[in-house]
Amino acid sequence: MSLLTLPFRLPFLPMQAVVRLAEIIQEEAERTYYDPATIRRELAEIERARAAGEISEEDAAQLQNEVVARLTQIRVIGAAAPDGDEA
Repeated sequence: MSLLTLPFRLPFLPMQAVVRLAEIIQEEAERTYYDPATIRRELAEIERARAAGEISEEDAAQLQNEVVARLTQIRVIGAAAPDGDEA
């Protein structure tokens, strides 16, 4: 950033910081959402709730399918990224 462009860019710096912060928050949320350890915990919680009778078999199957679909998305994203980077 040169001294000539600084006065023109200065008013936009707070907005750029907010946008970058939102991007960082989104990246972290996606990292947590697609984390295999998180998915395993959710599957274990679904199984525990089903065994305790808190949810029905149908609800458990639906929830498990949704969680497993996330796991499949991870593998598809991982296979699409040749350098191993995810989303």
